Amino acid sequence: MNFTPISLKHQDQFNVLLQNTDQIASDYSFANIYGWADEYGLEISFSNDLAWIRQTRPRTMYWAPVGNWKRNWTESFQHIPTKTEIVRIPEKLAEIWQKDLPGMSIFSDREHWDYLYSVSELVELKGNRFHKKKNLYNQFIKKYNFSYVELEKKYIEKALALQTEWCLWKECDDSGALEAENNAIVRVFSRWEELTGLFGAGLMIDQDMVAYTVAEALPDNTLVIHFEKGCPGYKGVYQAINKLFLEHSASEYTVVNREQDLGDPGLKKAKESYNPIDFLKKFNARL
Repeated sequence: MNFTPISLKHQDQFNVLLQNTDQIASDYSFANIYGWADEYGLEISFSNDLAWIRQTRPRTMYWAPVGNWKRNWTESFQHIPTKTEIVRIPEKLAEIWQKDLPGMSIFSDREHWDYLYSVSELVELKGNRFHKKKNLYNQFIKKYNFSYVELEKKYIEKALALQTEWCLWKECDDSGALEAENNAIVRVFSRWEELTGLFGAGLMIDQDMVAYTVAEALPDNTLVIHFEKGCPGYKGVYQAINKLFLEHSASEYTVVNREQDLGDPGLKKAKESYNPIDFLKKFNARL
């Protein structure tokens, strides 16, 4: 297989294969792999109606292939080096490989499981499970004179300004993970109009954006939230952007995927607090 660095020229060919993929984790939207391409040194190879992604930083490993999974997998692995590590494998593909490739070692990767939520539950925020979220949302909408805007080109610079402010508050320069995420966000915003399928919203107070969210619809009609940031000076801002975006711009979707917690205890607690209805489980393997 011939691998080349991921670029926008691969978008259309990749998305055709993504349409034929039986289970799509948040990692595999083209916007996601494009955004993180520099940080992970991502490369792509198209072979036999599959798209293979190879990560070269901080070490070399493969991601699960995108495309038609109904095939002879022994033949498909002929060009993959022995002992290759394969990561971010959706559960359905892991089950296929476990059956078809008995010599492959497959194990769960909990920190990369995607959190899945009911859109209607996050819009309505009913009951004791969502009492704190509803209270914070109500505080925000009562206290602040804000406007809700769709993320069009004219608002991207406002979103970037908020991202810069957020990074200063979080001291991204002192955190490799936050600095990498910031680079991915800037990369996606810089190609906003060229990356197909992205949409989002922001909350404006006066002339400043105080929250934004970036989303994408996957071919299985699941909505995935890639990035979401709020200004720390506004209490309830995250609850507001979460609810208002789903209510005004994404109410036609049933399930929203809010990606993984990466093993971070704070992020795990925050994601669990929104009461997930399920997980899209992912696995790692060694050939």
